[in-house]
Amino acid sequence: MIKMLNTKNTKITKTFVLSLFFVSFVAFVLKDVAAQETPRRIISLVPNVTEILFAIGAGPQVIAVSTYDVEPPEVRSLPTVGALVDPDTERIIALRPDLVITYGSQADLHTQLKAVSIPFFDYRHGGLDHIMVTMRALGQRTGHVEQADRVARALETAIDAVRNRVAGKPRPKTLLVFGREPGSLRNIYASAGKGFLHDMLTVAGGEDVLKDIDKESAQISTETILARRPDVIIELNAANRLNDADLEAVLSPWSALSSVPAVRNKRVIILTGSGLTVPGPRVIDGIERMARALHP
Repeated sequence: MIKMLNTKNTKITKTFVLSLFFVSFVAFVLKDVAAQETPRRIISLVPNVTEILFAIGAGPQVIAVSTYDVEPPEVRSLPTVGALVDPDTERIIALRPDLVITYGSQADLHTQLKAVSIPFFDYRHGGLDHIMVTMRALGQRTGHVEQADRVARALETAIDAVRNRVAGKPRPKTLLVFGREPGSLRNIYASAGKGFLHDMLTVAGGEDVLKDIDKESAQISTETILARRPDVIIELNAANRLNDADLEAVLSPWSALSSVPAVRNKRVIILTGSGLTVPGPRVIDGIERMARALHP
């Protein structure tokens, strides 16, 4: 009789434990599902991701952006909440977002958002393909799967068209510069052996003269340029346009490197526009312009 009671009690205990486990599991699943619900109040601290959100149809869900967001024009009337190094955490929380787009390096902000149970999308820079990956991931996260896939496929098709157009043509050794001290050749920053700028140049039909440097960018000296001897120098300038005087001022410092083939043959090319260094929907414009500069 005692053995029977013990067996019965054991069964009751097991049933109780299993019930508790099931309730806990369901609660965990429901919490996870809630965290993944389609967001209606998105804050983006990453300008290129903001552009992607609007391109895939999630623009109406964006309620605030970073200090540096300027595109598309719709964002210019939205509240701003700081940027990469100075996010205004109090204001972000006060706006009651249900999704915050952050940089992967914003560890302190991530900790603060977790503490108040605000979900975030952790963005990190990558190569050219990563733009389409990000589009599709955001489409999934924001409830715009089909439109995100259409935009990503259209961009992939356009990129492939440029790649095919320049296939088989000579690939000039190219230095892709995106920053330096105005009026001088000091503190030159250039695309190196990986990242979306390097990929853009490769698709456009150029050979990156810094391709052996396993970084997205490199700070280089004039000695490096003299040693690498690029056939073409493409310099990206954030100005939307330059008049003749401004263009001459930008080009003038390069004349000091007259032994470099690109300078000697007048193949230092200035491309203007803020979108040239933004890994988002406008990236194809930059690729097209690079291809025309390299293969006129």
